[in-house]
Amino acid sequence: MGFEEELVDRFLLAGLGAGISDGSLAEDRSVLCEVLRFTGRRVWEVRAQDVDGWLAWLRERGRARSTVYDRANTVARFYDFLASRYQSEVHARTGWVVVQPVDEFNRPKHAGYGLVRVPPSIGEVAGLFEGWRQALPAARKYLPAVRNYVVASLWRRVGLRLNESVMLDVGDWRPDLGAFGKLHVRYGKGSQGRGPRARLVPGIDGVDVLLRWWLEEVRPHFPGDHADPRAPMFPSERRTAAGRVRAHALRAALAGAVERFLPAWSGRLSPHGLRHFCASSVYGRGVDLKAIQELLGHEWLAMTTRYVHVRSEHVEQAWAAASARVAGRLGVGEGRER
Repeated sequence: MGFEEELVDRFLLAGLGAGISDGSLAEDRSVLCEVLRFTGRRVWEVRAQDVDGWLAWLRERGRARSTVYDRANTVARFYDFLASRYQSEVHARTGWVVVQPVDEFNRPKHAGYGLVRVPPSIGEVAGLFEGWRQALPAARKYLPAVRNYVVASLWRRVGLRLNESVMLDVGDWRPDLGAFGKLHVRYGKGSQGRGPRARLVPGIDGVDVLLRWWLEEVRPHFPGDHADPRAPMFPSERRTAAGRVRAHALRAALAGAVERFLPAWSGRLSPHGLRHFCASSVYGRGVDLKAIQELLGHEWLAMTTRYVHVRSEHVEQAWAAASARVAGRLGVGEGRER
């Protein structure tokens, strides 16, 4: 048992060296302990048939697709690590050859595989936010209502994530940077638990005007020192402390607005759905994929392509434009011999 624990510890130490967070490493240890308890095997004895049963057990227990995918990926990374670094030592000490038990037959597809999150149309989202904006003056709690609207506008216009919005500070808005100013997103999502991945998001699509109005006209009415650059940009309305707004409050606000002003999408449009809408809308206006990748904070361009959803006429329009260019080069057009 001591050698098994040593191998797991070596794997976690490598992850620590790679910058993976303590929380993610603790989760990795928990997953490896779970699969070994389920199979009843030693680390070096686990085979694909053992993992088959474990994955089926996870699904029978109702685990989410993303959970099953992540846990299988942890196991696969562990056995790739063993085979690459310690195969000879394991064989010398146990007589066993380490194999990869997560193979092409039982490896779960990515949690988003086959799922197409097509967001509402531009007209639908415009109607949602116009109705929401017009209802603000009559809101029972005006300040929180405006706050929720402004945060959702950031999801819609520049594709911020929910947690990225919650963690913004007043000083993260830099109107002096660039033509539109920039938001310093300090808590962007990192890959494989490697901690926050910061980026600068330009205040395009009216975000500069919106944030100037928010910080000058509305934010000062919340508790706390609104001039402190370390103060939350989007605070809680509680008078006892100048804490941050909670994510669940923002989710609930969007859900309520959708139910009221875009009922066809009730229960289906999330903050992440507005992030997809942002990617699709700016792409439809001619922004290239590389720029959208930087806007959304994706490490890989392939991820960005999954966020861009074009309407059915996009292919037809692209085909017509390409055909017109070819015809022009060949001197073929109306009234000409073909």
